[in-house]
Amino acid sequence: MLIVDVKDGNIEKALKVYKNKVKSVKQIEQLRSRKEFEKLSVSKRIQKLNAVHKEKLQNYFNKNS
Repeated sequence: MLIVDVKDGNIEKALKVYKNKVKSVKQIEQLRSRKEFEKLSVSKRIQKLNAVHKEKLQNYFNKNS
């Protein structure tokens, strides 16, 4: 649970801080991923594909630098 202090009645500032905390904790991503059950093998496959994609991008940018 995220806790945000409201100082001097400034609710807009508190909302801004709350939104930043939600982004940093990746709370929305977790909620969306937990909507449906995902098998472990599927999640591992997705992680591997993402890693391969990142590595290809990194190699591409290193060659062109």
